[in-house]
Amino acid sequence: MHIDLDQLITFERIAREGSFSGAAWALDIPQPTVSARIKTLEQMLGGKLFYRQGRKVTLTDLGQTFLPYAQRTIAVLSEGIEMARQTESGQRGRVTYGGLSSLSGILVGSAIANFYKAHPDVELLIKGGEHESVVDWLRDRVTELGLVVWPCPESVLTPMEPLLRLREPVPLVVSAAHPLAQRGTISYEELLAAARPFLSLRWWKTMHPTITQIAAQSESSITISMDSARHMVRSGIGLGFFTRVYISDDLKSGALVELTVHNLKPLFRDSALVRLPRAFPLSVAAESFIDCLRVQALQLGLEVLPPQG
Repeated sequence: MHIDLDQLITFERIAREGSFSGAAWALDIPQPTVSARIKTLEQMLGGKLFYRQGRKVTLTDLGQTFLPYAQRTIAVLSEGIEMARQTESGQRGRVTYGGLSSLSGILVGSAIANFYKAHPDVELLIKGGEHESVVDWLRDRVTELGLVVWPCPESVLTPMEPLLRLREPVPLVVSAAHPLAQRGTISYEELLAAARPFLSLRWWKTMHPTITQIAAQSESSITISMDSARHMVRSGIGLGFFTRVYISDDLKSGALVELTVHNLKPLFRDSALVRLPRAFPLSVAAESFIDCLRVQALQLGLEVLPPQG
């Protein structure tokens, strides 16, 4: 049995108008088309749907029984078609994302806010965690998009498609009340002398070689999470290299101050928005979400790199 939407709409319209001619006029189709649709529908249902009394028609018992089901089907299919159209245009759909917690604040949070303003009816699933957790969410298909450190060692076993690559400065920062705060630029020796303690932060999958070197040469060092280290530095205790986005609000407010170290190459962390290879392309909503991330990254002064390379 194959009943199409046009047949149901025609049947429902005849019932509402009380005539085949009225339905043809309302639907803007020839009356023979109306008659052909109803004839086919009656053959499928095994009986007459209307009593014909001149130009007027009334529903048979079969027609009265079938009408509410036809109306319900029209409503459901019409809603489904409209939702599909809105999804195709990016007005609806679902975006699932998991990313590094250190980028979840002003970068991802602001991007989500801008995305939501333009796409309030798109369903969002947003998760933040460590690099390993993000990779697991991608592998388990919990999220379609993941923002991970790059290059990603796990991509050897789990191929990943980079969609957006970011390069983020990792500056040395101290409290605004720190004796070095007004210097702006210091020597490597001054860094070691002022490191009481030096806060060793792991903002890549492994400790950066420069961080390991400074920790080994300083008189006092602590291996600590960025969240705890941020509170220590804000309190005037210690110094460390933090990813720029993570402390952007503190730098903007003046609570933390960035220092440059002579003869020390600037440190950066590369990250990438990735997804596992899929047979289908990204949705319009997902593409818009990525655009919001890209715009926000540029506003924060991050370097946007080519997806490949």
